[in-house]
Amino acid sequence: MIDLHSHSTCSDGSDSPARVMELAAAAGLGAVALTDHDNVAGLEEAAQRARELGLEFVPGCEVSCAFEPGGMHLLCYFVDRAAGAFNDELARLREDRAGRNVRLLARLAELGMPLDADEVAAQAGSEVVGRPHFAAVLVRRGHAESIEDAFDRYLKKGGVAYVARADAEVEEAIRLTVEAGGVAVLAHPHSLELAAPALDQLVEHLAGVGLGGIECLYGRYLPDERAALAALARRYGLVATGGSDFHGAYKPGLMIGSGLGDLAVPDEVLDELRARRRAIPAA
Repeated sequence: MIDLHSHSTCSDGSDSPARVMELAAAAGLGAVALTDHDNVAGLEEAAQRARELGLEFVPGCEVSCAFEPGGMHLLCYFVDRAAGAFNDELARLREDRAGRNVRLLARLAELGMPLDADEVAAQAGSEVVGRPHFAAVLVRRGHAESIEDAFDRYLKKGGVAYVARADAEVEEAIRLTVEAGGVAVLAHPHSLELAAPALDQLVEHLAGVGLGGIECLYGRYLPDERAALAALARRYGLVATGGSDFHGAYKPGLMIGSGLGDLAVPDEVLDELRARRRAIPAA
């Protein structure tokens, strides 16, 4: 079994890149991808620890894309830290995230929940600060009962403290991924908040501009949801991928490899992704 969706302290996970690899090996996985948000800083550390553990490592990244009404993320596989247009776009997204964080602090203060920026940064434990770190501090300060509660009441899209930030255009993100030698996969499709016909239409469009797969075997999805998404992937010749979306303590209950306990992504999926990568013409 494999897991193609995990996060570390280089974005909004609670475990270091090396520790994520250790947990993957302990779970008996054959391969794992690290897919931090808009960030490839943890790939080198993760790859080194994976080699030491005899674990196959897939370098990746989860890119935030502009979309309404829900949220759209692309899992971009086989990318690395090399300079190029793909990583230039990631740098732009991270810079805007930093500005968003300043605005979020101001918004929380307006709502009577002032937080110390240094405390939030210390919660992150790295230079990448995201909403889960704000959520954890809100819980510690007594403003929320749990990280999930903090998101539901304040931080998610539509929450009273939500502050938007710049996102990538999905067609451009797919193009940059392909040009960098990678494969782009639509992450957790139900977060788009689309009815089945609209999702079908969107997937058809994205397949036409280079999308390589859909995350069908997602950690939180029910068996019938996974089956329906796999059928959608087949309809448009896309790879049906899967992963736990492991964040450690920031998404309690989701385990690397097995999600809520019933996830099983076969290693053949990785072979299909590799084949998809080889089929992409050189730029």
